[in-house]
Amino acid sequence: MVAGPYLLDTSTLIWAVAAPDRLSAAARKAIKAGPLVLSVVSYWEIVIKARKGLLTVSDPAGWWSRAADLLGGEILSIRATHISALAALPEIHRDPFDRMLIAQAAAEGLTLMAKDAVLHRYAVKVLW
Repeated sequence: MVAGPYLLDTSTLIWAVAAPDRLSAAARKAIKAGPLVLSVVSYWEIVIKARKGLLTVSDPAGWWSRAADLLGGEILSIRATHISALAALPEIHRDPFDRMLIAQAAAEGLTLMAKDAVLHRYAVKVLW
C-alpha cells in the first residue's frame, strides 16, 4: 500500500462518508490507517455540484462539517505554492477541481486517494 498522508479526492470523500462499499479495499484500509487530509477544494466542488443539482446535499456546509468530524484529519486550504504547482501541471486532466487536488498533492508530498486512472499519469502518488 502506498504510504500516507492521504489527500482524499472529492468522490472518495463522498463515498467514505455515504457509501464506503464503493471504495477499494486499499482505500478503506488507508482511510482507517490515516493520516487523512481533506481539501477545501472538495468542499468547494461539493457546494457547486449541490447548487447545480448534480449532487443531492441540501446543506453543503453542514455536510462538510459532519464529514470532517467523522473522518478527522487535517483541513488543507489553498496556498500560493499550490497555485504554482497547478501552473506547472501538464494538460492531461481537464477537471479544474481534480487539477487543483493534484497540485496540492504534489506541493505537499501527499498521496492522492482517487479512483480516476488518468491521475496516475501525473507525478504524484495515487492510491486506489
